[in-house]
Amino acid sequence: MAVKNENGGADELWVENKIAGKSITLAAMSEDASSYPPIEPTNFDLIVLGTGLPESVIAAAASANGKTVLHLDPNPFYGSNYTSLSLQDLSSFLISHSAPPPLSPPSAPSDGHDFTLAALAARPLFSHVEISSFAPDVLGEEHSRKFNVDLCGPRVLFCADKSVDLILKSGANQYIEFKGVDASFVYNENGKLTSVPDSRAAIFKDKSLGLTEKNQLMRFFKLVQQHLGDEGGGENESGNSRISEQDLESPFVEFLNKMRLPPKIKSIILYAIAMADCDQDNVEVCEDVLKTKDGIDRLALYNASVGRFPNALGAFMYPIYGHGELPQAFCRRAAVKGCIHVLRMPVIAVLMDKCTGHYKGVRLSSGQDLFSHQLILDPSFIVQLPLASSPPGLGSVKRKVARGICITKSSLRPETSNFLVVTSIRALQIGSDLALLNAAMDSLLTLPESAHPESSTTVHSENSAEEKPTVLWKALYIQELTMDHFDSISSTPMPDGNLNYNNILHATLKLFQKMYPLEEVFPETASPENPEDNNEFSLEI
Repeated sequence: MAVKNENGGADELWVENKIAGKSITLAAMSEDASSYPPIEPTNFDLIVLGTGLPESVIAAAASANGKTVLHLDPNPFYGSNYTSLSLQDLSSFLISHSAPPPLSPPSAPSDGHDFTLAALAARPLFSHVEISSFAPDVLGEEHSRKFNVDLCGPRVLFCADKSVDLILKSGANQYIEFKGVDASFVYNENGKLTSVPDSRAAIFKDKSLGLTEKNQLMRFFKLVQQHLGDEGGGENESGNSRISEQDLESPFVEFLNKMRLPPKIKSIILYAIAMADCDQDNVEVCEDVLKTKDGIDRLALYNASVGRFPNALGAFMYPIYGHGELPQAFCRRAAVKGCIHVLRMPVIAVLMDKCTGHYKGVRLSSGQDLFSHQLILDPSFIVQLPLASSPPGLGSVKRKVARGICITKSSLRPETSNFLVVTSIRALQIGSDLALLNAAMDSLLTLPESAHPESSTTVHSENSAEEKPTVLWKALYIQELTMDHFDSISSTPMPDGNLNYNNILHATLKLFQKMYPLEEVFPETASPENPEDNNEFSLEI
């Protein structure tokens, strides 16, 4: 789990006006489906339902390759499960998407046509939603809209990772402003925040590290640098061979133990730099044990990220107006290439060929039928196919991730404008579902004794002399991870439990290449329609 906190208010969420361009269509939908204006044309290479990050990347990549793309979303905003919302809108979204949908009618033939109708149903991907407001007078409707809360957070981007390279290559960087993360900390079992050094100079200046710890850390980083720079497989200047193949295939935590690194340094390397996902010390329980070779690669990524951009001196950055800006940026890029976007447009059924059972198109709630060669679905939707027509292997890969969001009266680090805190995973594995999140919040924060916390803004921890900020508002929820595939209908991945987008974008690009094996993702082309295209990021200091 990680916590991101930033002082100051956030701008309100932009919805439809964020997407502009002569090639984009935004239909103003009324409550009466029969009054929906028809969409022209009616035949496309690709129809995409949902404007989450994976769907938006695929729509933009397909449009960049000259495909005709129709991008639909039943929501009045962009982003789907990757959106950023105000507190009130976030609460409404979670509650509405955690209730079982009404039963849809079964698949039925369509008289006079060569296709049958397979109902498209929504499925709840959120559960155990707990939303608490301890300061309704402070966070009323007016003030709640000053917050942009990430539904898929917390997340950051390594300045040098593949997701940033993809944003640059696609040209989506023109539509996003980023801000560098000023500092990173590890929250340890003793209730202390340990700073994460991002350079040799930072290691020497860090007063929380003793001289012995600094020397151990420097020797470790020196070995890693020599290993990465030794492509010939020879010996380093100390006379020691580069990291052995046996060590590279072993768990990273075992290699760190072999290097005799103290627990504090191990936690920094494993969870704040290598971004390990679970308790690496408990190899028998951990489902994703980080190998040494992967850990070394992540250290190299961290090192390459530090100082890559002039205004982001650290290793991490994030979209300043929320991660919902990322799918919107790709939607903008797709619009420039001719993609048609329509919000508030429900799809009620999928058209299946009567003879072959293959996908043909979709039916809108207005009754209009649209056709395409391929269909991409937001994972919130599922096609209700008869069992007899379901091919072998049709199904879902399901896991779950617990998320928590808190707004506090004060900051964990008042002297730092924004920062990232990675908690001690090992200390928090005490139960299932929301018990983990509650334990994390209790260790970092305190709940007010009454509904009006203004009278007491901080409470002293029993294990620490430091004060803990008071929670004004919190949301806890469980989100499912699911991804389906069926013929020319594919479902994109839900936000995972990682801090970055690497696995999500890897699965997204793999899906695109499966759909269009002969096409390059975002081919290099000149952009005469926008002379401002460049490979620079816009970052705020």
